[in-house]
Amino acid sequence: MEKSALNSLSTKRGRRISSPLIRYAFVGMFINICGYAIYLLVTWLGVSPKVSMSFLYCFGAVLGFFGNRRWTFAHNGEIWHSWMRYWITHMIGYGLNFFMLYFFVDRMGYSHQMVQAAAVFIVAGFLFLMFNCFVFPKDRAAQTC
Repeated sequence: MEKSALNSLSTKRGRRISSPLIRYAFVGMFINICGYAIYLLVTWLGVSPKVSMSFLYCFGAVLGFFGNRRWTFAHNGEIWHSWMRYWITHMIGYGLNFFMLYFFVDRMGYSHQMVQAAAVFIVAGFLFLMFNCFVFPKDRAAQTC
């Protein structure tokens, strides 16, 4: 492949990925900043970290589906199929978040506030990749992840 054609392809590919990534970051920042503030409040009130995270994870996931489906990934495919793939992906993300709290807080003794703050970014990265490749693909045949 000619060098100018390769540069053109990577520029097009970069735009296709960066635009959804930036929009995903905005949706995620809004939901996670609000969710983390609520998490800190309810754990301060005495609710366990894992129970707090579980409730807020579900609430944030429902909000995120609508923001990410339409605005982030501009998905026009079948809503029920994407809804099912979305929840499968989130069940894995939830398990990752829960495991991080269990392992790093309960077993290793780290502060739950710091572990949950890190988990927000780790799980968000995992979710973006899965949303882009599995949940809201533009064209299943042309999708390369």
